[in-house]
Amino acid sequence: MSDVKMFRLPDVGEGLTEAEIVSWKVKVGDTVKVNDIIVEIETAKSLVELPCPYAGTVNELYAAQGDTVDVGSPIIAVGTGTGGGSAPEPSARADPSAPEVGSAAEDLVPAPKGDEAVEPGLIGGPAPGGRTSVLVGYGPRTTEAKRRPRKGATPEGVSPAAAQVGVNHAFTPDATPTPDVSIEEAVPAGVPSGSVQAVGSAGAVSSSTATATATRVLAKPPVRKLAKDRGVDLRTVTATGPDGTVTRADVEGHGGRVGSGRAHDGEAFADAPLSASVDRWPDGHDHETRIPVKGVRKMTAQAMVASAFTAPHVTEWITLDATRTMKMVERLRADRQFRDVKVSPLLVVARAVCLAMRRTPELNASWDEAAQEIVLKPHVHLGIAAATPRGLMVPNIKYADRRSAYELATALGQLTATAREGKTQPPDMSGGTFTITNVGVFGVDAGTPILNPGESGILCMGAIRKQPWVVGNKVRPRWITTLAMSFDHRVVDGEQGSRFLADVASIVRDPGSALLF
Repeated sequence: MSDVKMFRLPDVGEGLTEAEIVSWKVKVGDTVKVNDIIVEIETAKSLVELPCPYAGTVNELYAAQGDTVDVGSPIIAVGTGTGGGSAPEPSARADPSAPEVGSAAEDLVPAPKGDEAVEPGLIGGPAPGGRTSVLVGYGPRTTEAKRRPRKGATPEGVSPAAAQVGVNHAFTPDATPTPDVSIEEAVPAGVPSGSVQAVGSAGAVSSSTATATATRVLAKPPVRKLAKDRGVDLRTVTATGPDGTVTRADVEGHGGRVGSGRAHDGEAFADAPLSASVDRWPDGHDHETRIPVKGVRKMTAQAMVASAFTAPHVTEWITLDATRTMKMVERLRADRQFRDVKVSPLLVVARAVCLAMRRTPELNASWDEAAQEIVLKPHVHLGIAAATPRGLMVPNIKYADRRSAYELATALGQLTATAREGKTQPPDMSGGTFTITNVGVFGVDAGTPILNPGESGILCMGAIRKQPWVVGNKVRPRWITTLAMSFDHRVVDGEQGSRFLADVASIVRDPGSALLF
């Protein structure tokens, strides 16, 4: 007998409430072992691969790719026994007295084959008093034997067409009306959809039945979700898939207005004549596109709003000559010790931040609102803002102040590579004390960065480019850059913030001055 185990979405972060299914690594019918990777999910912090806690056969997947699932919701059912088993329903059972799927009480009374009669006294046969004989040790049942209906069978009196309408409404409650199908007037399964009108004219099918049958749209759950997100009514989409199935390409190529949230608005817009003054792009893309905000982008939006309207920001700028830093970077790149790591001006700036913290520890602190206290951190966990396909991520280098220049360069390389692959784990995204954002890689001179929640300072590093600069009363081409720093004025005074920024600038201007810290 098979025991079906249901795996629920765990909390893989710090109090996360939901996650998006990015990709399934298994499908129904696959055999899995304990700790096999079964699904990749995207939380508000990172991409995480979940291992399977059971060994057996995949019975059912409760969520499709692209779905957002709440923590604690079932996502997969695995049959762990040797026999066949059906996946349990993800919701609570309607009949509390019914045995659970996979329990020992299921199917203890085998049905006789065909119309064979079971002799009295045998298992499944009648017993004195109208009872039924069962397995030894479980006691007799007080009711007569009754064969259990097959799973998936259509209830008595309900036609397959009526059942299909209910299924369609269950998957897309917003896109399809509530089914109102009469059992007596339901269309038999053998009647083709094209002959519904003819049958209705003869009085065998009512108008409500014809309407319900017209809503029968074949589409997979991911396609239905895409149509819902884009505001497309599946009933208006021309199906090109096998057996009249609506595919993703059908929804994406639908001519209705995308993103309106109401399909009939798109139909009216598509059918409305265009005036001569209305211009259309040559490729026909005259609609707006809506992008769901979830995962990392959703968390970033919430964090930035909370930070901008909670911490009083102050931003200061300084423009300096970084020619000596550029020369030092060239020397380090030629050094044998740094041959296997990437050396960039960001390394010098990161090192300068760690050294400047020694003189101004208030930049490595946080504000405790509940206790109304300033909390000075004992070590520098340096966050580096990284632009990834999934959005802005800020993983941090633990104990950056304890690392040498070579160790810091190695950590920067590993951090950047992991972030771009989307493999940064939640622990690497939390606990940061100060952040550096390098907008110079995009050719931007500087900006006014917003603090990471829980931190007191963030440094924005601009582009380093050759510009005319006065050196010894002469104008010469030099490598010039701009540093901008925002700080929390509840924690950092103007004097402290200015001194910290000046210390960082002095090291970038002359890396040799680091010996003075």
